[in-house]
Amino acid sequence: MAALARPRDGRMIGGVCAALARRFGTSAGTMRIIFLVSCLLPGPQCLLYLVLWVLFPAEKTASTSW
Repeated sequence: MAALARPRDGRMIGGVCAALARRFGTSAGTMRIIFLVSCLLPGPQCLLYLVLWVLFPAEKTASTSW
């Protein structure tokens, strides 16, 4: 399983769904649909998305050493 980090590519808003999709081995589109459907249920899904956006670190880029 991949580490939970928001990827640099494949983001729509914050990269949370893309990070979860990588972690659980599904496509980002599937994870986004699951999130949108879950928003129809009562609960703090949008707040949870914002919290995960803050907690998940951004994916590190490959830096070149001189």
